[in-house]
Amino acid sequence: MTSVLYDAPGPRAKRRNVILSVVFIAALVLVLWWVYKTMDDKGQLDWALWKPFTESEAWTTYLLPGLVDTLKAAALSMVIALPLGAILGIARMSDHKWVRVPASVVVEFFRAIPVLLLMLFANEFFARSTDVTSADRPLYAVVTGLVLYNASVLAEVVRAGILSLPKGQGEAAQAIGLRKSQTMSNILLPQAVTVMLPAIVSQLVVIVKDTALGGVMLGFTELLNSRGTLAANYANVVPSFIVVAVIFIVLNFLLTSFASWLEGRLRRSKRGTGAVLGAEDVDDLNAAEVGGTFGTGADK
Repeated sequence: MTSVLYDAPGPRAKRRNVILSVVFIAALVLVLWWVYKTMDDKGQLDWALWKPFTESEAWTTYLLPGLVDTLKAAALSMVIALPLGAILGIARMSDHKWVRVPASVVVEFFRAIPVLLLMLFANEFFARSTDVTSADRPLYAVVTGLVLYNASVLAEVVRAGILSLPKGQGEAAQAIGLRKSQTMSNILLPQAVTVMLPAIVSQLVVIVKDTALGGVMLGFTELLNSRGTLAANYANVVPSFIVVAVIFIVLNFLLTSFASWLEGRLRRSKRGTGAVLGAEDVDDLNAAEVGGTFGTGADK
């Protein structure tokens, strides 16, 4: 069977694929066995090292407070970076040079600087120029660094998502009298959201993981930093790393699963119904936004 995208494999290709699959699975099993054997020989699988994770003290004293701080920093960064990135991305597409150029400079500048360096700069700024307490300073620095960097990246995601739409979408909106702001908010952005969602979710996963940089360099008590305290008290460094890695995997899996569900829901809700926007609807849209009637709004 042949499709437009590929030729169906023949008998030899199928046999080769089966052999490669078997070899890969065998190699994977051997690697897992080697990891297990090495950890067992080093005593890393002893029950005494894993027992603390079955007790509430390790969770309530170390892991859960660290997880809460991780989620707090990530949530604050997401809430601020998403709208800021959207604003910067749309500003980069402005017809006005005095809007487009500053937005481009901001995006290119902060996108080029490592997020860890932004956190360190922010920490020094809050220490020398503000009244933020030393206890709150790591959180402020982590959130600031994450927002500046990820808002710049999300701005490019937004711009690319809008530019990926067919030009006819914007031209049709202008043909029926919509201003550029109306075209962007009512026509282009709603369609681009579905296109941008996978890239946005990938960036949100990066935000969750990058909170660990604040724990390593700034003493922010996020999950990885709390793991260090737990490992020092229970002398179970390797098991603690494994448990924290599993927590991050589960956390990011839940985030991506929710995003996949949301993307599917958005796609289903945007399936066409055959409805056509009439002149009266355009009049109402203009009147609702500028308090006038069709054709009286200010320009683009």
